[in-house]
Amino acid sequence: MTLALAGVGYRYAGSRRPALLDIDLELRDGTVVGVVGASESGKTTLCLVASGLAPRTVGGQVRGRIALDGEDVDAWPMHRLSERIGIGFANPATQLSQVAATVFEEVAFGPMNLAVERGEVIERTWSALETLGIAELAERDPRRLSGGQQQLVAMAGLLAMRPQHLILDEPTAQLDPAGTRLVGDAIARLAADGASILVTEQKTDLLAAVADQVLALREGRVALRGPAHDVLRDSALAELGVAEPSTVRLGRLLAAAGVASERYEAALHD
Repeated sequence: MTLALAGVGYRYAGSRRPALLDIDLELRDGTVVGVVGASESGKTTLCLVASGLAPRTVGGQVRGRIALDGEDVDAWPMHRLSERIGIGFANPATQLSQVAATVFEEVAFGPMNLAVERGEVIERTWSALETLGIAELAERDPRRLSGGQQQLVAMAGLLAMRPQHLILDEPTAQLDPAGTRLVGDAIARLAADGASILVTEQKTDLLAAVADQVLALREGRVALRGPAHDVLRDSALAELGVAEPSTVRLGRLLAAAGVASERYEAALHD
């Protein structure tokens, strides 16, 4: 199954300038595509357009073609798209239902609304909670959790929906290193199970660990594109306002100091 964007552009309602221009992108089964770029480069807009939220719920105008398995989705309603494409945002408050009394009910909310059979809802909910290491929060009130905990709960709610395509807009923005690793592990596991994932991130170490391909955006256009290993080592990233992964930065420091870096190179290629 493939989610494909061809020559896609997008302009917000009332804006004179397009926020995206000529975006080509393919999300194939079992692949993770990372997106990087400075603030206002178009990362969040790309997530909104790829998920169908733009223009369906936020207005504006899209041009180009967006297709699922070769079928144009222009006429698809949002509820039909949401069965195939899940989206998560940096701010968990935009994800949580605000009506669930417990974390378990919050995570179960999505599959219940898809009319999934009760036993499967329970299985999906526990599986998602355990995958993200938050099963002990099952009886807690989601509104009384820390921001990082709420982000993991929101992520669990997405996992419980089991979408074929998953779009994550800076999912670790409010997480500490331990939480970031849990999300990274979950992304890798979902991709191994066949899901395709688009993830925007400031934390390039995470993308270095999980992404197959990386796009770098500048002013709504693709400035760099290619295998994650190549793009995340490109010196042009700094010009785009993107920090290099720590392994790349360390390698450059070692090279500048004249220190042999065979071990570094081997680790980078693992």
